[in-house]
Amino acid sequence: MDLSDAVIVKSSRLKSVVWNDFDRVKKGDTFVAICRHCKKKLSGSSSSGTSHLRNHLIRCQRRSNHGITQFLSSREKKKEGTLALANVNVDQEQTRDEPLIVVNYKFDKFEQGQVKDDAGSVASGNFDQRRSQFDIARMIILHGYPVQMVEHVGFRVFVKNLQPLFEIVTTDRVEADCMDIYSQEKQKVYEVLDKLPGKISLSANLWSAFDDAEYLCLTAHYIDEAWQLKKKTLNFVLVDPTHTEDVRSEVIMTCLMDWDIDRKLFSMTFDSHSANDNVVHRIRDRLSQNRFLYCNGMLFDTRCAVSLMKVMVHDSLEVLSVVTHKIRESIRYVRSSQVTLMKFNEIASEGGVESQKCLCLDNPSRWDSTYFMLEVALEYRWVFSRLQEQDIAYSMCPTDLEWERVRTVTSYLKHFVEVANVFVKDKYPTANIYFSEICDIHLHLIEWCKNSDDFISSMALKIKSKFDEYWEKCSFSLAVAAMLDPRFKIKLIEYYYQQIFGTGSAELIDEVFEYIKALYNEHSIGSPLASFDQGLTCQVSGSAGCLPSSGRDSKDRLMGYDKFLHETSQSQGIRSDLDKYLEEPLFPRSVDFNILNWWKVHTPRYPILAMMARNILGIPMSKVTPEFAFDNGGRVLDREWSSLRPTTVQALMCSQDWIGEVEK
Repeated sequence: MDLSDAVIVKSSRLKSVVWNDFDRVKKGDTFVAICRHCKKKLSGSSSSGTSHLRNHLIRCQRRSNHGITQFLSSREKKKEGTLALANVNVDQEQTRDEPLIVVNYKFDKFEQGQVKDDAGSVASGNFDQRRSQFDIARMIILHGYPVQMVEHVGFRVFVKNLQPLFEIVTTDRVEADCMDIYSQEKQKVYEVLDKLPGKISLSANLWSAFDDAEYLCLTAHYIDEAWQLKKKTLNFVLVDPTHTEDVRSEVIMTCLMDWDIDRKLFSMTFDSHSANDNVVHRIRDRLSQNRFLYCNGMLFDTRCAVSLMKVMVHDSLEVLSVVTHKIRESIRYVRSSQVTLMKFNEIASEGGVESQKCLCLDNPSRWDSTYFMLEVALEYRWVFSRLQEQDIAYSMCPTDLEWERVRTVTSYLKHFVEVANVFVKDKYPTANIYFSEICDIHLHLIEWCKNSDDFISSMALKIKSKFDEYWEKCSFSLAVAAMLDPRFKIKLIEYYYQQIFGTGSAELIDEVFEYIKALYNEHSIGSPLASFDQGLTCQVSGSAGCLPSSGRDSKDRLMGYDKFLHETSQSQGIRSDLDKYLEEPLFPRSVDFNILNWWKVHTPRYPILAMMARNILGIPMSKVTPEFAFDNGGRVLDREWSSLRPTTVQALMCSQDWIGEVEK
């Protein structure tokens, strides 16, 4: 076509990004789109759309070469070509939630607009708008970026320069994509929970938002078929702080039934304070009525061990707050000027204080930071006293009695720091590691309460009262978990109980052992009214007396038979898994011992006890993640996400946990 007399048409109606690379010209009644790079002529009629123009731009060699020339310097062009992406077939439409993975950072030479596959062959590519939208949504979820970032000018410019064909999405569109991803991932998690071979334990955390709202985070903890300890965030729901315990418990029950795990629940872990007592009781009573819980819910109520540590540390530092303030101001004064610091160091040198630690102020939001500040200050105790004698401007030095109290309390804090580090050293700690550490705290508290200084003993009595509440709720769970450690079995319980309870220990040990046997017996006859557990019990025990149940009524009728079979087997002198396990020698203690791997290997030998171990060892005795173990405050939701709709917040928080686990 001769376009010598054609005119370029510029119209505000041409909004597609393809017109950045085409000129639309008109000759007579005909519209033609001319590629600015290769000058190829295509239909420019409004009825033709823009798809054929987009496809041309992808294949246009002159446009590709022009783009790479701008992108690479002349020196860089001498190096080996472009970034290779493997495992990407852009000819085919990508699934919406399949990630693009850069797996090879070698620069290979091949034409732009083409991508090499694993075999090294070159495939022509078609841009996928929908796939790219989902990639943005996944990026926002995975890294916690603000949803509003898609409307930031800098982001829009970056994307347009990177891929002009991409149509920028709105915040509402990204939120909808995030909800789509959440629905897909939720179905995957639902299927995982449905197929679990054991029970599920739940932990509950409260998060605060920037608008004073509160969110309840429910997390499932379980041991999967491969004997790996896992956890999944199930719900992140907005709760009203004024809600009663009845309403709060109903919210949790609704979440459990939504996931269909109410009959598979084994325990729940809350913070250590008693404000959660009524919530726990209501949920436990509800589940006990349906006979879903073992031992009438004896193990259901678990309190967070790290949360207990925080409460005891808070009470200890609160009693010491006046002296801590003096030490903090003393350090601030010494570091206020170079002259004062030099004087302080001179006194330390003259007095033979050879500490390699430097005076530092604490971070009040972290209690381990306050401990380290006090520990270092104690090493310079004599220097502070001499400085006060020589510098009339310094008057904040603690008295000798106050220094002694700081020394005593710091020794307590040191023990708490060491125990907390044991609890958080593993990302997914199993329940067996807690018993010995908690018992050590118990023994220390007994000694601290005997201190001759009323100031110290009253403080110890206060924190021991908090500990006793925790012990009353959790001692049985702790002991059972310790018994399931083949390195200790019942011997560890005997060792600590004799030290803690003295002459009354024998009766308490017998009581614990009776509970262990009762728990084992319930596992041996199947979980009450749970067809899943009964079927699993039949599989692992190989009992010919376990018949498949077609419904609730037939299952209930066979429960009596299962109990009869178990009792008659015992009366005939048949040794149980529990008997064999306790009679055999202790497994040697070693640093790299993996208790879950031990039970995985020994499941054929102790099939019923292994079921019990799977449920017990998966209990989250602590629900605090390592990075927050020493924080004085609670978890706070990001400001940008706090402004979103509650349903969107839940989708983002849950999906971040689910996708993040896959990406690692």
